[in-house]
Amino acid sequence: MAVIAHMKFPPDYPYSPPSIRFMTKVWHPNVYENGDLCISILHPPVDDPQSGELPCERWNPTQNVRTILLSVISLLNEPNTYSPANVDASVMYRRWRDSKGRDKEYENIIRKQAQAAKMEAEKEGIVVPVTLEDYCIKTRARPAEQQLDMTDFYDDEYELDDDEDEQLSASDYEDGDDSGNGES
Repeated sequence: MAVIAHMKFPPDYPYSPPSIRFMTKVWHPNVYENGDLCISILHPPVDDPQSGELPCERWNPTQNVRTILLSVISLLNEPNTYSPANVDASVMYRRWRDSKGRDKEYENIIRKQAQAAKMEAEKEGIVVPVTLEDYCIKTRARPAEQQLDMTDFYDDEYELDDDEDEQLSASDYEDGDDSGNGES
């Protein structure tokens, strides 16, 4: 499913969390009707006993775009139905999960949204992977002539000769001269 989302960073990032809003319609227990994502790691780092979240589950400045996106992907795959942003989607998801897929209402909504998102992506020229093989990037070895020659990685031109290998004093660097010859 191709989904468009915006991540907005506040001026005091990384001390405050960014926000994520889905621009594509997403029927999910943890996505509000307006597209805002509800996920613990993007909640401000305040102690709120009413929220049911531990402070360690909330935002901290060590989070980065990679950890945020990994958390979002995880949440999209495994919704938090204990603290839903969309109660109807949460009830429907639990009914679908508990019926082991026999209740098709949730599945049908998701399928329709995925098809609509895919068509929208194709209009934009985006190729949406549909199989596991499409998702996996296969790397190819470079031809021998394109391989990097690691023997040329270091440039020996900057090594000091044995006779230049003397201790330099602070006076050798006066007036911003770092040539090592003591002249200004």
